[in-house]
Amino acid sequence: MDSIQAWQMVAGDEPFESIELSVPKLEDGKALVEVAGCGVCHTDLSFWHYGVPTRHELPLVLGHEISGIVVDGPSDIIGKAVIIPAVMPCGKCDLCKRGRSNICQKQQMPGNDFHGGFSSHVVTPARILAEIPEEALHNHSLAELAVIADAVSTPYQVMVKSGIKQGDFAVVIGVGGVGIYAAQLAKVFGAHVLALDIDQNKLEQLEQVGLSQTLNIKEMDIRDVKKRVKEICEEMGAPPNQWKIFEMSGTKPGQELAYALLGIAGTLSIVGFTMDKLEVRLSNLMAFDANIIGTWGCKPELYADVLKLVAEDKLKIKPFTETFPMSQVNKIFQQTLEHKLMKRSVMIPDFENN
Repeated sequence: MDSIQAWQMVAGDEPFESIELSVPKLEDGKALVEVAGCGVCHTDLSFWHYGVPTRHELPLVLGHEISGIVVDGPSDIIGKAVIIPAVMPCGKCDLCKRGRSNICQKQQMPGNDFHGGFSSHVVTPARILAEIPEEALHNHSLAELAVIADAVSTPYQVMVKSGIKQGDFAVVIGVGGVGIYAAQLAKVFGAHVLALDIDQNKLEQLEQVGLSQTLNIKEMDIRDVKKRVKEICEEMGAPPNQWKIFEMSGTKPGQELAYALLGIAGTLSIVGFTMDKLEVRLSNLMAFDANIIGTWGCKPELYADVLKLVAEDKLKIKPFTETFPMSQVNKIFQQTLEHKLMKRSVMIPDFENN
């Protein structure tokens, strides 16, 4: 292989441009992964359109939801199908040693700290690559599994952090590219799941994975939503307190609703991101003995659990992903920005001589 072919971002809002990069000599501990697929995430849109700066100076190849085959590096992983974790901690700092490696301040992120997955190959740290079991490929292509790197693993980690358990009442606000997996995972953990969204098509997608309790809140105010959610909770035979609320929409209205739903001994998990600010009464946390938690990415050690769920067909990815040639990256980014795509987009390399 003479070069790595890629699409790089030169400046915000400008089209991605096709380039060739030289193949570096691999340092110890690094691997060269041939990209099978790379998902398009809202974080990529934030870099490209909303002015969020990348840590690596531009130009930069974006993309942090990556699956592929190791073609060079440590001999024991060459030829392995892998997921490149979106959060790659140092493994040595105080946070890593205390079990908080996902928020390691020395972490590396593909498409942010170094060239990412909108390319033919990626050079990446090798020690925490997540090997994909063969069973996980029975119902999914390797490219489709790329979304595990963020869209699936991030809600998995927040489920673990929330302490969700059998019989809980889980409210998932926003069932887009990440929330669709949060709803599935809440069900896997044994909860009674209610999905809220303003898009009926997104809610109807959940029927494919046996989730029928949904509520379209597009024309409802917060008071009406609270009333109806309590009614549905009772109808489902779920507990009236200790609710697990997962805010996945990344919108101000979604976060306002999530906080309004927080009640006695409840736990609110914030996964969606917005720059908008909210005005809330924090004393509710005291009065309800409630919790609010954040989450960032997913600890690499949890990837094996996620892959096991996929391998056992308990978590379905294929119905909610759609693949496109990487040469259409500019078109797909624009359509994603305009909310024209129903499923998570995964870009597949189609470079000449790739």
